[in-house]
Amino acid sequence: MRIFDVVIVGARCAGSPLAVTLARRGFTVCVVDKARFPSETPSTHVIQPCGTAVLERIGALDAVLAAGAVPIDRFTLVNEDVRVDGRLDPAVFPRPGLCVRRLTLDALLVDSAVAAGADVRTGVKMTGVLTEGERTVGVETDRGHIRAHLVVGADGRQSGVAANVGAQEYLTTPPGRMPAWAYFEGVARREGRLRLARLGERGYLACPTDAGLYMVTIATGAAGRANRDAAFDDGITGWPELAELLTGAQRVGPIRVMTKWHGYFRQTAGPGWVLVGDAGHFKDFTPAQGIADALRQAERLADVLPADLADGRAVDEATRRWWRWRDRDAHPMYWFATDMGAPGPPTPLVTEMLRDIAGDPVATQTLLRVLNHEVSPQRLMTPRRLSGAATRALRRRPAATGAEMATTLTDRLRRAHRSRRTPPGMAGG
Repeated sequence: MRIFDVVIVGARCAGSPLAVTLARRGFTVCVVDKARFPSETPSTHVIQPCGTAVLERIGALDAVLAAGAVPIDRFTLVNEDVRVDGRLDPAVFPRPGLCVRRLTLDALLVDSAVAAGADVRTGVKMTGVLTEGERTVGVETDRGHIRAHLVVGADGRQSGVAANVGAQEYLTTPPGRMPAWAYFEGVARREGRLRLARLGERGYLACPTDAGLYMVTIATGAAGRANRDAAFDDGITGWPELAELLTGAQRVGPIRVMTKWHGYFRQTAGPGWVLVGDAGHFKDFTPAQGIADALRQAERLADVLPADLADGRAVDEATRRWWRWRDRDAHPMYWFATDMGAPGPPTPLVTEMLRDIAGDPVATQTLLRVLNHEVSPQRLMTPRRLSGAATRALRRRPAATGAEMATTLTDRLRRAHRSRRTPPGMAGG
């Protein structure tokens, strides 16, 4: 039986880019995915500029743009009565963000993997893993066995690879709001602006996307589940700026909903296997970083793998190093995203912090860099800014602010303690 250097389960925005890079470096790569492309999957559709840069480096950007992906160079964040408007400074962001349907993006990435020389098998379902002793040496599929020196799980939140190797979760968080999204045609204003909002109990994300469509996501609590259409329409009405934007537009297709999710890290590497993208880590969708994170992780993983993938010890050492990098990279944004998407109305302290940022062009650019997963949120939440925001919030809403400050301090201490624990499976690595 042929032995590939790598078999990747999952051909979307983590798996196919990894396959492209590895195949171009001379590795033999097999990719399997149960889907046949084009195929939809839950997504914010947004690619932060750091992800656009990865698409360019793997040679896929031109095709993605040609397919209608909308370059995003403007940004609006509304939080109750606070509005932050910004434009990506080309000196800071050489590439724009993008908004593109996964129906379009993932199919193009699969094509890129095929063109790079990977053996891509769509419509093939992984059913298990092959092992020799404690080492994973391949996968079982409904079309037969595939052996490889390294098995990569790039198969998303419901990762079959993670389940079969027994990857444990850690640092879990409960689900926040339930996102529902829909497409509209006939929206006259299609400038490359990403709109985010938090108004009352609802969160919003809206942006033009490919095929001349406009994508709107409204995240609500459990109350919105009873009547999906009515809840979505009420959500549009709840943000007058969005309602005005959609005047005269028609919804195309059904309202899609992601109902079951939670935040987690997973044990991400073991003997002969590694997880990348959502298979290994998932956070609240509010900052719209998932696609770019998957692209960055795939690129970094390709860079750390040894030249000889038959050297199991070297492979395992490399994947464990990559796992430690992934956690260091992900921890700050994980908690930031959790707070951004937390159920309930905007809190006084956060509102006052954003009020300060709205009046500071430098801070606005820092916010954009945080969303680009380029700098830590701590660069934004400075002691001076926190102190000023707390003073104003205490003056306006003393009781609510006092409770928020106590909760925030408790959360930070608890999170710091949890983050210091050694993840399951990493001890001794």
